[in-house]
Amino acid sequence: MALPKIEDARSLSDAELEQEILAAKRQLFDLRLQKATKRLEKPHQFKHLKHRIAQLMTVERERQLAKQKESTDTSQSDTPQSEQSDTPQSESEA
Repeated sequence: MALPKIEDARSLSDAELEQEILAAKRQLFDLRLQKATKRLEKPHQFKHLKHRIAQLMTVERERQLAKQKESTDTSQSDTPQSEQSDTPQSESEA
């Protein structure tokens, strides 16, 4: 089985992404339980699940940063130009 592609994770909605992360973490827990009880048949699944969780969490973080950047961009564009400049006004302008 090939490793999952990140494009698959990017095509998910936010709610689906959250569900996928939870499902993958549950599967990882189950694999650890199987390993502890010596019933694990496919140890390579650890690598696949950890890789998938990393992909999903990366996409989630990318979306958080995009929303954060979008909100800061809109808040900066809403402020008047005089408040945006960091240069102090000279005495003649005051």
